[in-house]
Amino acid sequence: MYKTLPTSVKSSITRSISKQFEQYMAGIEWKEERFDIENFLKVWRRYILENAKWYDELSDEVKSSSEFHADLAEKMNQTISKMLSEPPSAEQVEKLEALQKEKNIAEDYSCKAEAAYILNKWNK
Repeated sequence: MYKTLPTSVKSSITRSISKQFEQYMAGIEWKEERFDIENFLKVWRRYILENAKWYDELSDEVKSSSEFHADLAEKMNQTISKMLSEPPSAEQVEKLEALQKEKNIAEDYSCKAEAAYILNKWNK
């Protein structure tokens, strides 16, 4: 059912997943041991009900479809897996190395999104 949605809606869903996952992870300071899928899903549900314009475009039939929700869960898994496996850019690595040297800190990071979080945290 997900595959039948307009491309614009599918793109919006992917951006929403990425944005909400990054915000959730920032809220727990990217500490993996604090990640709780149930809490993330609560944040996600609240977001789609209160803020996601694409959700308003879905018919009631789609919203109530177990097939759609299974497809959406699969899309969430794919999007989050892709985010977690995307390595930091060369520019991010360079900036992080300089920042760590300058501030005499050691920050672990494993993906582009986490690197962006750390750079943002230290450059405020």
